[in-house]
Formats: sequence, structure tokens, C-alpha cells
Amino acid sequence: MTTNAPVTPALEPMTTERPNRWRRLARRFDKIFLFTVALPTLLAGVYYGAVASDVYISESRFVVRSPQREGPSGLSALLAGAGISHSRDDTYTVQGYVLSRDALHELEKLLKLREAYSSSDIDIFSRFPGLSWDRSFEAFFNHYTDHVQLVYDTAASITTLQVRAFTPEMARDINETLLQISEHLVNNLNDRSRRDLIEVAQREVKAAEDRSRSAALALGAFRSKGQVLDVAREASMQIDTAARLREDLRVTETQIAKLKQVAPANPQIATLSAEAGRLRASIESETAKALGQGSNSLNAKTPAFERLTLEKQFADQALASALGSLEGARNDAARKQLYLERLVQPNLPDTALEPRRIRAVLTVFIIGLVAWGVVSLLVAGVREHVD
Repeated sequence: MTTNAPVTPALEPMTTERPNRWRRLARRFDKIFLFTVALPTLLAGVYYGAVASDVYISESRFVVRSPQREGPSGLSALLAGAGISHSRDDTYTVQGYVLSRDALHELEKLLKLREAYSSSDIDIFSRFPGLSWDRSFEAFFNHYTDHVQLVYDTAASITTLQVRAFTPEMARDINETLLQISEHLVNNLNDRSRRDLIEVAQREVKAAEDRSRSAALALGAFRSKGQVLDVAREASMQIDTAARLREDLRVTETQIAKLKQVAPANPQIATLSAEAGRLRASIESETAKALGQGSNSLNAKTPAFERLTLEKQFADQALASALGSLEGARNDAARKQLYLERLVQPNLPDTALEPRRIRAVLTVFIIGLVAWGVVSLLVAGVREHVD
């Protein structure tokens, strides 16, 4: 008796279909690897190995400082003792100027910078205008700022200037020229500060002189009109005169009283009485001149005279203060207010520091691997969902 083995025809199509699917996935992944890893890495190797131009970096360091005016403490006191007082705001001013269009105009005028960065010896991706074909000044300014870098160390107040160019000489020349025009900018700021300082002080002196002159003229006119030189002194003199007259009157009245007791009919009594009357009139006249209410009395002239005298004194004090300020302004102007001190001169690079070719190729390779992994997972997920 023979028995036939069971037949399972459904297993054979499965065993043949699955290898085909894995082969299709493998071919698809090979294409993804080719376009995300192999081809970009090959292009990067060709570009950085044979096409990319060498980039030379010239570096310099400087500090902007000003005279120390306030009492420093701590580390600032040690730096001030060495003659260093940092001026952070002016440092930012210099940095802003270096990265400005005005600085680029100066460089273009002195070094023909556009021609240097547009040289045919530079690869198409690095030279100006590159692949954009935009030769406007704004495009060139953006290209310029990509090749000039300023790094400010807030702790040491030192600014590092880095210039990238495609020849060592051009990198050094650009760096040196930027330092020179920055020094010129600082000198212009000093000149303007000195002019403004002295002009303000001179205007104050002129105003004080006019005020003092007006006060002196007003006081002189009052003295001429009032026929008085010094109210206080003349009042004192009149009071002294009145006091002497009172003393003479007292003596005269005493003599009259004695004569009336001894010889009432003595003819000298009439003469002494007339003298006493004259003395009383003189006393009243002198007292009226000093303390009277009339417009010609010293008492009426005193307020106006004292007001003009005080105005003259204040004007003279203001003039003396303005002259002192002008002298101080001239002393400050005699010193240079700001200094751009070079700590490190622009160097002439002897080797190209950029591009970092091996690192760039490895970076492209690693990014490609990451992209290949992500795309492969996405493709596998979509394929799995479809199946």
C-alpha cells in the first residue's frame, strides 16, 4: 500500500517572491547610498582636492584706550598704573567702521579690492561674484564681510582682526590698511573732540565777557548819572560828618548855656546861637542826604547800586570760571584723547589655513551617511506599508 506525501503548493511562490523583494530593496538602497553618500563625497573630494583655492588668513590685535579720569579699583587700578584705560564704546566704534561700506570704499580706492577678489586664479565658488553674477556694490560688500572678521575679548578688551584673502600679501595688506584707516578714524574723533571742547569753552568765555562788560557799563552809567562812586563809602562819610557836626553843636550849646548863666547880656550869645542854628541845618542836610527819602538821597540810590554791584561781581566770577574752564579744555586738548594701540602687527601667512580639505570631505561623508540612513528608513517604511 502506497501513501502519497501531502503537497503544499503555496510555499513555493513565497520562497521565490521574498528573495526578489530583498534584491529590489538592496538595489534601491544602493542607489540611495550612491546619491546621498558616494556621489557627494566624490564631488567634495574633487572640489577640495583639486579645485578649491587656498585661503590665507592674516591676523592682528589691537586695543582702543583713553586717559584714565576716574579712580579705578582692582584690576583696573593695575592697568591704569601701567597707563592703560580701556574705552569699550570707542572699540565698538572702530569695529563698526571696519565692517562698514566707508571702509570698503577706502580699501577699494587704495588696494583695488574688487579686482583682487575677482581674480580668475580663484575658483568659481570662492571668487566674486561667483555663481550669482551680481556685481553690485552691495553684493561685493556682503562678500567683503564674509572675509573680514572682528572678535572682541570683553575680559581683556582686546580686538582680534582676521582677514581672509587668496594670497598672503593681499591678506596682510588688507589687514594693515584696515588698521591704518581705523587709526585715522580715531585721530579724526580726537580732533573733533578737541575742537568741540575748546569751542564750547570759548563760547562760555565770550558770553561771560559780554556779561561782565554789560555789568561794568551799567554800573558806570549809574555812577555817572547818580554822581556817586560808592554809596556805602559816601554814606559812611556823611554819617561821620553829621557826627562831627553834632559834637560841634553840643560844644556850642554848652558855651551858650554857660554864658547865659554868667552874663546873660553877653553879645557872644547871639553869635553862638547863630552858629548853633547853622550847625543844626548842616546836620539835617547831611542826614537827609544819607537817610532821606528823596530821589537824590543815598538811601534811595543804595538798592540799585547794590544790585548793579552784585551783578558785576557775579559776572566777574563767571568770567573767571569760564577762563579756568577754557584753560582746562586747552590742557585736555593738548593730550590725545584716544589711542589705537597695536598689540600684534598684521602677519604675512606662510601657509594656507583654509579650506580644511580633509575635514570638509569627512564632513560631507558623515552628513551623507546620516542622510542615507534617514532616507533608507523612510523608503523601507513606505515599502513595508505598501506591502
